[in-house]
Amino acid sequence: MGYEAELEVARAAASEAAAIIRRHYEAGSPAWEKSEGNPVTAADLEADRRIAARLSESFPDDAILSEESVASPDRTQRPRVWIVDPLDGTKEFTRRVPEFGVSIALCENGEPVVAVVENPPQHVSVWAARGAGCWRDGERVRVSDCTRLEEAVLVASRSETSRDLLAPYEGWFAALRPIGSIAWKLACIASGDGDLNVSLAPKNEWDVCAGDLLVREAGGIYAGADGSRRVYNQADTEVAAWMAAGPAGLLRLFFERLRREGLPG
Repeated sequence: MGYEAELEVARAAASEAAAIIRRHYEAGSPAWEKSEGNPVTAADLEADRRIAARLSESFPDDAILSEESVASPDRTQRPRVWIVDPLDGTKEFTRRVPEFGVSIALCENGEPVVAVVENPPQHVSVWAARGAGCWRDGERVRVSDCTRLEEAVLVASRSETSRDLLAPYEGWFAALRPIGSIAWKLACIASGDGDLNVSLAPKNEWDVCAGDLLVREAGGIYAGADGSRRVYNQADTEVAAWMAAGPAGLLRLFFERLRREGLPG
């Protein structure tokens, strides 16, 4: 089955949301905390409303799960659900660090089949549909062809890096590149802009679902150290704390070294 119509709508929704976010980014956007250390802005909410309206108009029978709004009450019983983060990387947005993104994915029976991650300030869009490859601004992209850990660039969380959570891996890689939003990090890995992503803190489905498909369609893997992959649209939306993304061979080498050195993963 092709997903041309769904991808077209998802890309349009992401583009419209990105325009809203750019307007707020340039002019300033009121911000407050939903909970301690968990900010939200007027940009998040306005972008979320635009995405929801576009998806509901086009696919009224589909459920929606979004970080910023109440989910469809029966979403886990529906075969199709849109999983949305209108602004992944709100902390970066408020600090004016251009490493955040609009993340939109369609899941069918728990599997992502359409995905878009768009970075508003950089005017970059990365998208995919199942079986159709991964594309960045109209050019087909693939994960890195790096095959050696010591030559790899590790793309990691700014907050995890600042808390020295990656200290156990010091010296394993050629370089460490801190980036904000996990959705944008996964889009970078799918584009070959960096070789490996390791994520240690818990995430939610709306943070990673779109990026998961981007990496898959770019020829890579997004998985836990035991090889497990997420089945989406769960009642509990939290994703296991320890996940990694990149080329299959590079992930295998990383996981093997974790086991040899007795490190958690």
